Amino acid sequence: MKNQRLRVSLRATPLAALVATVPALAMLAAAPRLAASQVPDFTPVPEEMLRNPDPGDWLHWRGAGDAWGYSPLDQITTDNVGQLQLAWSWAMDDTGSQEAAPLAHGGVLYLPNPHGVIQALDGATGDLLWEYRPGITPAVDGSPTSDNAGMPSDAYASVGRGVQKNIAIFGDRLYAATGDASIVAIDARTGREVWKTRVADPTFGYTYVAGPIVAKGTLVTGISGCGRYKDDVCFITGHDPADGAELWRTSTIALPGEPGGDTWGDLPARFRAGSDAWIAGSYDPETDLVYWGTAQAKPWARAVRGTAGDALYTNSTLALDPDTGEMVWYYQHLPGETHDMDEAFENVLIDVDGRPSLFKIGKIGILWQLDRTTGEFISATDLGYQNLVDVDPASGAVTYRPGMIPEIGVEIDMCPSTSGIKSWRAMAYSPETSALYIPIALSCELATFGATQRVLGGGGVGPVRRVNTPHPAAEGNVGELLALGVPGGEVLWRHRTRSPINTAALTTAGGLVFAGDWDRHMYAYDAGTGAILWRTRLPASAQGFPITYTAGGRQYVAMPAGSGAASWASMLPRDLAPELRRPSNGNSVHVFALPRSGSGPGS
Repeated sequence: MKNQRLRVSLRATPLAALVATVPALAMLAAAPRLAASQVPDFTPVPEEMLRNPDPGDWLHWRGAGDAWGYSPLDQITTDNVGQLQLAWSWAMDDTGSQEAAPLAHGGVLYLPNPHGVIQALDGATGDLLWEYRPGITPAVDGSPTSDNAGMPSDAYASVGRGVQKNIAIFGDRLYAATGDASIVAIDARTGREVWKTRVADPTFGYTYVAGPIVAKGTLVTGISGCGRYKDDVCFITGHDPADGAELWRTSTIALPGEPGGDTWGDLPARFRAGSDAWIAGSYDPETDLVYWGTAQAKPWARAVRGTAGDALYTNSTLALDPDTGEMVWYYQHLPGETHDMDEAFENVLIDVDGRPSLFKIGKIGILWQLDRTTGEFISATDLGYQNLVDVDPASGAVTYRPGMIPEIGVEIDMCPSTSGIKSWRAMAYSPETSALYIPIALSCELATFGATQRVLGGGGVGPVRRVNTPHPAAEGNVGELLALGVPGGEVLWRHRTRSPINTAALTTAGGLVFAGDWDRHMYAYDAGTGAILWRTRLPASAQGFPITYTAGGRQYVAMPAGSGAASWASMLPRDLAPELRRPSNGNSVHVFALPRSGSGPGS
C-alpha cells in the first residue's frame, strides 16, 4: 500500500537517544563573535503572527506555513517593475555553498550564511545590526575511533560542507540547524546564542542542511547525512523552543518488526539507509499536521542496496502530529525508487474546490496532488520530461518501464539525469493566477550503477558512472521556468534559458514572478503571460530563495547569489552549456526597490 493512515510513533534506535543537550561553549569550535549593535524596537513573533503574518514580513522559509512562496505586497507591479533598481547589496560568507532562504520581520532581514553564520541587516540600508558566527565545523575525516573504526575515509564527507538553507523565527529568537547535527537558538535582538542542543552524532555522518519550522509551538527539524550504513537511521525531531529539549523523535525508515518494516525485505536495520529529510516542511493549523518529505533509499539502485521492496518511508510525504511526532498518514510517491529521484521537496498547501490539498513535485518531474487531511491520492501530472515510469492516473500506482530498472554494471539512458527535473529550488503558487511556477533543469544521463560494500560505513549513494546528455525536448536549453495551472496541470507558459533556473520562484500580488538562473540573470515575469518585464545581471549565479518585504513603507525584493548548490550548478552547466562561465565565489545578497519619489512613506 502506498498510503496508509497510522497512529504510531516510530522511534529511532537507542544510539540516537544517547545524544543530549550540552552547554553551548562546549559545542563550539570557537566562541561566537557578535556585532555590537542590535535590532531596535523588536516585536516578538507569537504563534498567531506566524499563522497570520504582516504582509510586509516574510516569517517562514516559503513566506508562510502553506509554502506558497507568495507575498501579498503589490507596491511593485507589472506596470512599474521595469523601474526596479539596486537599493543595496551585502557580501556574505564565501566559505561554503550558498542556498540561503532569508527571513524578514519589522524591516530587518535575517540572512543565513554558510557554516551556520547568521546576520541581521537593516532591510532599508543593508547595514549590519548583528552577526552570529559559530566556529566552522570541519568535515569528519573517518579517523578510527571506537565508533567508526574501519569506516572509509570519505564516509562522512557531507559533514561540514556548510550548507544552511533556512532558519526559523518564533518569540524573540531565531532557530537554526547546524552542520554538526545540532539545533541552536539565537536572540533575535542581539544575535547572542541562548542554547545549543546536540541532536545526533556527526561522526556517524549526521548533519543538517535545512533548518526547523515552528508548528504549534514546537520546533520540527529533519536530519540529513543518512547515506552510509550505521547502527542508526534518519529521523525527524520535535524540540521545545524554550530550552531545546527533545520532545519526540520519529524514524523515517521502517525498522524490522515495526509497521512497514517488511518493505525492506530481510535487510538488517544497519543496512537500511537513506530517507533523509533534508528540506524543511509545512504546517497546516486546520488539520494540525506537519508535512515533511523524505529522500530516496541508499544506495540509489535496488540492485546495489539488496532489496526490491518499497523501502518505507523513503520517497514519501509524511503527515506528523506536531505534539507527539506520531505519523498520521504517509504517501509513498515512488515505491522502491531506483534512480536517485528524490521526493523530499517543499509541500505546497492549496485548497482546490474546497478540498484541502497538498502539491509536491520531485526530481522525476511528476506533480502530485494529495488530500492533506487523509493522504488520499487525487491526481498526478507528468510534465513529460521523464522516461522511467508510467503512472496510473486513477490510482497513482507507479510502474517502471521495461529495461529502466538499473542492473549493476549495465548502462541505461535515463531522463532526467540524477540532477532531476526539479530539485531544492522551490516552486511558488499565485492565488491570482491559480498557477504553480516551477524551476526546472532539463538533462538526461547515460548512467552505470556500480556495487558498494555492505559493511558499516559502506553504502552511500551508488556509485554511478554518469555522462550528462542534452534533453531531446530542450531545444538547446538546460533551464526552464514552467507555469502550470491548478488544478488540471495545464501548461500556461514556459520560459527556457541556456543555463538552469537556479533559484526558488517568488510570486507577488503585484502580478509578478521572480526567479534567476545560473548565468547570473535575475528575472521579473508577468505571472499571467510569462513576459519578461525586467531583468538584471548579478555578480554571481542567482541562487537560493528570493523574498520580498517592506521596510519604512517601501517594498524590497532580495535575491541571493553565489556558488555551490550541487550538480544543477556544477555538472550540468559544465557539460551541457560549456561556453558559459560564472565566478567560483561571490556569495552575496542583492536588494532591489522602485526609485524613491515624493515625501510619503519610504521616500
